[in-house]
Amino acid sequence: MSIADWDAIIDGHLARQAVERGLSRHSLEGYARDLRDFLDYCRSVNLEPREFDARALTAYLENLGERGLAPSSQRRHLSSLRGLAREMVDRGILANQPAPALKLRTRERPLPRTLGRREISMLIDACDRSTVRGLRDRAMLEMAYGCGLRVSELVSLKLSQVNLAAGVVVVFGKGSKERMVPMGRGAIEALGEYLRHRGEPPDSAPGAAKPSVRRGLKPSPYVFLSRLGGPMTRQGFFKTLKGWASRDARLSWVSPHTLRHCFATHLLEGGADLRAVQEMLGHSDISTTQIYTHLSKSHLRRAHRKYHPRATSRTARPSPEN
Repeated sequence: MSIADWDAIIDGHLARQAVERGLSRHSLEGYARDLRDFLDYCRSVNLEPREFDARALTAYLENLGERGLAPSSQRRHLSSLRGLAREMVDRGILANQPAPALKLRTRERPLPRTLGRREISMLIDACDRSTVRGLRDRAMLEMAYGCGLRVSELVSLKLSQVNLAAGVVVVFGKGSKERMVPMGRGAIEALGEYLRHRGEPPDSAPGAAKPSVRRGLKPSPYVFLSRLGGPMTRQGFFKTLKGWASRDARLSWVSPHTLRHCFATHLLEGGADLRAVQEMLGHSDISTTQIYTHLSKSHLRRAHRKYHPRATSRTARPSPEN
């Protein structure tokens, strides 16, 4: 085999990943970027497919470090290459998996930054309910926070996935995995109000204008519509959130994923079971969910310091009864 064979091997691998694992377009684009970078490296050092061994893999990882890639990015590249190598072994291109036990240096995962309950209320209440656009934005914030949806899950949500009467939403997460998430009263009320005016012009007052009909276009199956009548995009929701958050300097740092972090953290602070939170978030591995237990413990420590009589005093004061 020659250097040129890498193209066919990588293209075939990506095609199988799309079919067999049902990866989203964004995940596939990430895999493709990693593997194209590896392909460029192979060409620069004349590494043929059959020469892909532990030494070659280690040299590539060292190259990533020399280029300044963060450990998290290096781990992602390593994961992509392990998947490629497994397929190459299955196809008989390689005799063995290159360095199956190879691990990069671990680093402590930073705790996600979250908002308090009062700040969440401030953010949601900032949405202007005097326009259909404002109703949409409020409903999106309520769904993101109240159901813990990823941005991709939120913008791709279809009418058929929502059951307001039952108070549940069916979500298709990473790898097209399906899960059912309860909706709170805030999300049900905000979404119901938006859906009653969903077909009206975005900048009009709710109920003031007839539903707009765009010639030649079928009604959209998506819940959240853009100004042009198509589904909202990730970028569109990001700009929407930043627009409302910018009204208060204390909220300017907020990102769409912050609302998902708040969903998990506030549930655990309220006493929710970790396994239940894992299921609602759609995490395949509970270790991913466990990061929120650290945030919950921080909340408990603050409460202890604030309310326990011996938390801040080195010496105990005798009670009047003694």
